[in-house]
Amino acid sequence: MLNPLIENAYKVLDGGELSRAEALALAAGIEGPDLLDLISLANKVRHRFAPQFQACSILNAKSGVCTQNCRFCAQSAHHQTRIETYPLLPLEQVLAAARKVVDSGIRVFGYVTSGYGYEDPEDPEFQTICAQLDELHRQFPELHLCVSLGILSRACAEALAQHHAWRYNMNLQTNPAAYARLIATTHRIEDKIQTIRYLQEFGVTNCTGGIIGLGESWDDRIELALAIRELGVEGIPLNVLLPIPGTPLEGLPSVTPAEAAKTFALFRLLNPTKMIKFAAGRETRMKDFQGLLMLSGLNSLMTGGYLTTRGRQVPDDLTLLRELEEF
Repeated sequence: MLNPLIENAYKVLDGGELSRAEALALAAGIEGPDLLDLISLANKVRHRFAPQFQACSILNAKSGVCTQNCRFCAQSAHHQTRIETYPLLPLEQVLAAARKVVDSGIRVFGYVTSGYGYEDPEDPEFQTICAQLDELHRQFPELHLCVSLGILSRACAEALAQHHAWRYNMNLQTNPAAYARLIATTHRIEDKIQTIRYLQEFGVTNCTGGIIGLGESWDDRIELALAIRELGVEGIPLNVLLPIPGTPLEGLPSVTPAEAAKTFALFRLLNPTKMIKFAAGRETRMKDFQGLLMLSGLNSLMTGGYLTTRGRQVPDDLTLLRELEEF
């Protein structure tokens, strides 16, 4: 017999909307064998409203020495993580990375820099980035350029729209009300949300998600999913925390595959039409459960590596996506 909480949630398949109370009830009440029924429903919702699978690959175009104190991040200058640091990559290296992505068959290329962000569109580094985006578009018009530069002023958001930014990644990371406690105190969640609004004003789509495993509650996860729904973004990347040595979160326990599956399924039920991406933690934390987790409502993955950690080989991931289409 189907759990009544899941039976009620089937209304999402008919275009209904899951409420905060209903999502919290699912988070608290579904476990054990019932979890597979929740996963099945999430996959049905994905199949009906967001059937296409997509892969993306990112370039860490500027690494480390970030002034912000994000508690999870290896690139923060506040932590001793011994990662490789370097200034903005020269154009030749950026183009070579893009060529590799194109040749692999992927059509979404993420251009990412560390740091707070940009407020002055005349900033020399920001101008260099815009010029690199122009050249990427000129040489690889088939690529969708997803840019992640941090917090932006309205003028910088407008400039990115004029320089071929198709999508912008600005993660909320967790429940906005818990941001200062769980993530960072050197910037405000309100400024991140305002950046998203600026980009929407100029027609740039948004990729906005978060991290599970920060020590957050199920209430925090549901509030994050609802905040993202309220923003009306197009993509939702979900990361499973990699507790990096040298960061304040290095000793946190791992998220279990069952916990991740429930989280992903609830994000799908709360955001039925969106591109929901499994980003960091897929290979290193979830290991043998990757395929099952991709059937928990996800329809996108990041491949080829992350900002400071390696990922799976691109051909293996593209094969996985093709096989998932059979479900």
